[in-house]
Amino acid sequence: MNRPRRVAWRRVATIAVVAVCVSYAPIAMTELWPYAQRGAPALGEWVLARAVSPRYVAEAVADRLGPYGRSLVALIVHSVLGGALMLLGPVQLLSAVRRRIRLHRVVGVVFALTVYASMAGAAAYLVRTAPQDAFSGAAFWIVLTTILVGTVLSVTFGIFAAVGRFPDLHQRWLLLCYGFLMTAPLLRLEWGALPWLLPGLSMADINRVAVMHLGSVVAFGALLASRAMDRRGSVSGVRGTWVPMPVLAVAHLAGAAALAWIVRSYLGRGTEGLRLLVAYLVPYAVSYAVLLVRQRRAGRDGRSWAREEWRLHLAALCLAPVLSAGAALLFERYTGLDRGTALSAGVAIGCGVLAFAATTVVSLRIMFARELVKREGLAAPRRPHRTPSPA
Repeated sequence: MNRPRRVAWRRVATIAVVAVCVSYAPIAMTELWPYAQRGAPALGEWVLARAVSPRYVAEAVADRLGPYGRSLVALIVHSVLGGALMLLGPVQLLSAVRRRIRLHRVVGVVFALTVYASMAGAAAYLVRTAPQDAFSGAAFWIVLTTILVGTVLSVTFGIFAAVGRFPDLHQRWLLLCYGFLMTAPLLRLEWGALPWLLPGLSMADINRVAVMHLGSVVAFGALLASRAMDRRGSVSGVRGTWVPMPVLAVAHLAGAAALAWIVRSYLGRGTEGLRLLVAYLVPYAVSYAVLLVRQRRAGRDGRSWAREEWRLHLAALCLAPVLSAGAALLFERYTGLDRGTALSAGVAIGCGVLAFAATTVVSLRIMFARELVKREGLAAPRRPHRTPSPA
């Protein structure tokens, strides 16, 4: 009874992702025109000016003129190739779903090379820009750097998985890579939508709100896509769990303590702190609820592999506030950031980094399972060869 509904939701999600990617591609490719020449038209700026206000856009452009001008060529390479990736991604997704193996491989090579070239342009911008000079401050510079590293490592691990003939791991890493790339169009959507909920804020302020949950949203979306495409109930060699109940309980307790510290820290920062806290907690709570329900449902239905993957990501999500709190303290002590900026930077990167770590553990789980099956096959006693009877 539930199968048609699930298929319909998958189709709707696929169409929505493809529509966002195709719509954002021309926006990305023309985004740097106003910085190269004053008054030049840009599709994204035109849409935002009409969705919010021309002043809202003009202030943001003025804030970024200096940092962008020092790395304009690198940023043009990054944005134009980023727009191309928005078009290559749906081709990769649809070719994988439809089993067009040759097309998938050719486009995959182009996709990987484009990711490396685009991220090289972004890296050049980040190296030439001081963290405090980045748009909306040092916290956003740290977030951009983390996304860049996660994108490059994800596509690299995806290549290694394909070469090692782990198609399921290849799929997971490339979906996570594309999730990190999707932070760009989703951020632009929030630039246009959040001013309706939070009127009077500048784009820099809206940006600080959006990065509170952007990493968790794209990582959660990549996990949902991975699980939707993996219909296996079990995997050979995967036995038991790497996250028994005592470990999961400790993760919950540690996460709750760190989350309480984050809540108290933000509540002491007035209206701005409350705004940032809500932007972080609501998506976090939704992700936690879905992961908890899915892993319990998979266990009840006897789908051991689905339960294990949901559970690994649930443990990682519980530990994300621990990483965020620790990173905030380190940023404040060793980078000279003020307490509020350090806290926002730590909170913004926590869920994305832990989702990457969870995908790594899932990969190790599958590779260990394959090695276990291989060793058991070698250790199995061979049947004695029977000489055929003369009769």
